[in-house]
Amino acid sequence: MKDPYIAHLRKSDGQIQSVQAHLKETAVLAKVFAQKLNLESAGELLGLMHDFGKYSRKFQKYIHDETGLLNPDLDDEESMLNGSKVDHSTAGAQWVYRELRKFGAAQGIGEFFGQMLGLCIASHHGEGLIDCLDREGNPKWIERFNKTDELTHLSECERNADEAVQQKAKELAGENLIRSLLNAVKPILSDQATNNKIKEFYLGCLTRFLFSCLIDADRINSSDFEREAQKEVRRLTEKPDWQSAINQLETKLAGFENRYPIDKIRRKISDDCLKRAVDFQGIYTLTVPTGGGKTLASLRYALHHTQKHNLDRIIYIIPYTSIIDQNAQAVREILGEDWVLEHHSNLEPEKQSWQDKLLSENWDKPIVFTTMVQFLDAWFGGGTRGARHIHPMTNSVLIFDEIQTLPVKCVHLFCNVLNWLTTFGKSTAVLCTATQPLLGESGLRNFPEDKRESIASLGLLRLSEDAEIMGKHQDLDKLFDELSRVEIQFNEKVGGWNVEEAGTFLLKQFQTTQSCLFIVNTKKWAQELYQYCQRQNVPPEALFHLSTHQCAAHRKAIFDTIKARLENKQPVICISTQLIEAGVDISMACVIRALGGLDSIAQAAGRCNRHGEKKGKGQVWVLNLQEQDFTRILPDIQAGKTHAERVFRDFAGQDILQPEAMKRYFEYYFYQRSDEMAYSVKNSTTGSLLDWLSDNALNPYGEKNNKRSKLLPLLMQSFKSTGRAFQAIDAPTHAVIVPYGEGAELIAKLCGEWSPQEMHRTLQKAQRYSVNVFPNVWDKLQKENALHEAIEGSGIDYLKERYYNDEFGLSLDETSEMTFYDL
Repeated sequence: MKDPYIAHLRKSDGQIQSVQAHLKETAVLAKVFAQKLNLESAGELLGLMHDFGKYSRKFQKYIHDETGLLNPDLDDEESMLNGSKVDHSTAGAQWVYRELRKFGAAQGIGEFFGQMLGLCIASHHGEGLIDCLDREGNPKWIERFNKTDELTHLSECERNADEAVQQKAKELAGENLIRSLLNAVKPILSDQATNNKIKEFYLGCLTRFLFSCLIDADRINSSDFEREAQKEVRRLTEKPDWQSAINQLETKLAGFENRYPIDKIRRKISDDCLKRAVDFQGIYTLTVPTGGGKTLASLRYALHHTQKHNLDRIIYIIPYTSIIDQNAQAVREILGEDWVLEHHSNLEPEKQSWQDKLLSENWDKPIVFTTMVQFLDAWFGGGTRGARHIHPMTNSVLIFDEIQTLPVKCVHLFCNVLNWLTTFGKSTAVLCTATQPLLGESGLRNFPEDKRESIASLGLLRLSEDAEIMGKHQDLDKLFDELSRVEIQFNEKVGGWNVEEAGTFLLKQFQTTQSCLFIVNTKKWAQELYQYCQRQNVPPEALFHLSTHQCAAHRKAIFDTIKARLENKQPVICISTQLIEAGVDISMACVIRALGGLDSIAQAAGRCNRHGEKKGKGQVWVLNLQEQDFTRILPDIQAGKTHAERVFRDFAGQDILQPEAMKRYFEYYFYQRSDEMAYSVKNSTTGSLLDWLSDNALNPYGEKNNKRSKLLPLLMQSFKSTGRAFQAIDAPTHAVIVPYGEGAELIAKLCGEWSPQEMHRTLQKAQRYSVNVFPNVWDKLQKENALHEAIEGSGIDYLKERYYNDEFGLSLDETSEMTFYDL
């Protein structure tokens, strides 16, 4: 018997995983994942051929070398950087492309599907899906598929490969596969609700789905070979017991007491969600005033809807990491630890090593909490890490909390992806907020016709019929009236309020109410206002500061202290950045908000008289602070301020939180910024990212489409270029572990001896003790030598102890006063 060809070699005990075993086991997983969209044959073929190039002598020599032990999956793009040219992914791509081109040659059917599947195989290491066309118009996919046999070793691999692998691959690469792929593509191409541009985008989504199935299957099998014990706890094919979860939630809801009048309204909101859970799948909105209990109401909808439609999981997509913890904990307390996964780490290195790939989370729990940044990065970011999370988004319920925080530049990308997921991906989406943005075409009725058509042609949400779960417009108006607990007053001052004036106003309100929250737009303002209050001798035990320069564990400790003081009727002044606005269950007698977007003002108002516990209404003040013009550095805030002022004038003397006022605000906001919503690329003359991912201005068939008029379209997307250009937020942050509380112990642990299991557990804990810093702050920390890497080359950084203090968290000034700020 000949020696087996090796795919992976476990360094700990010298155990080998043969290429045949890895290909077959990956194929089984990829088949399961792709089966959700009836593409099991495609998934199985991808898994079976993805590492076909490992049958070459050159790769086998490499795997026996010490370098191969460190990274058995080193591949073409990575190896170009270090001179070790072992391409093991192109051979499988060439084989699949060659075999599938034999079918439907006249119509281009086999060529198209060969390209689609071949792209997935060729791209399964490195920077994610490769460009079909690069930004110079070069057909990179053709260059890759046409690599010489001397470089890809295809013919040698066919001679060496196990007969069982080749025989199964030939069985799969047949008419049944082509038929299943046609069944997935035909509804897209015949979709009367979209234009050709969006159809091309949808074909790209389908390709990403298949790529995701392969990536996740490959990573899971590789990881399970390294750590066999974890294979036993995976839930890859087992359906959750949704009825059990429903029973636990219904028992919990039945035990709630009506402590406040508002609790009866919350119960009705929850009951309305239950009634609508039997609806068809689609895209729905859940517009509930702040404090309306939408977290558990949306969970109730999702559990019942998931059971009704036999779905796989529920995914909560939340804007801020600061509120994931409490929302996930609320669900955990009802359903138990095994039901919930939080995935929002910014600690994982951007460029993953072999070990990092083994540590990456896959979403194999019934309920996943993640961030909008993670969602967008999965679809549009570079690399393969996020791509694993695309296939779990199909056949699921997606709940988007505070959807109004969606970055404007991502509107069309987001809408088109969500349309694909719900129209072709068997998922349901619910958009939750008190301030619903205008993401559907019906929201543009007041726009001029040419503007409306221009925006709609780039993709808006295809909302379901009767999409609002809370009912018609009049039902929403009534709900907002019933839940009205505050009065909002815009206290405008010519030239704006300076720190001393704003601080004096705050202290005056505090004398009357004994609990005040002041929310500002920048860390600089938060720090200076806090220090003003200190100078006015506010008792230190009553004065609190919150910003994202404090780690999550630090902020939670502050929140807990504030809540305890409020319950004990002790005085509180809290000065915070916007992090406190979304989902934080805290109730003050008075809230002061720096002028910002009307949606932010509404969220701030939700922290005042939250439970209707105050006799009469709580008071919310909006002040126009003296701030720099944010147009260049924070355009969202600047535009929000401009249009909020306009709506305050339009609705003078009226309730500014009513749905009609919010609709007016978003009409102004989206109309002004509609040209930004397709994600324009700086210094690019070839269109937006939406263009790059659809018909692509560089498409050589763009102007002479008659050349292929009878054929299926070839993919022309610039996937890799998009991944390099895309940033969910304009200034991507670096995660830094800070020495607050247990953070110091975790830092010491991470600096010790490396082991995959221990590193994984420690990094999970360290999420709560990390701070995400923007590039300008990162650079200053580097210059101050305030950062250290836990292990050289790991990409995991920690902060020196003297640069973190109890008042402001991360600080460059060792005596506690920050000498810098990030806006």
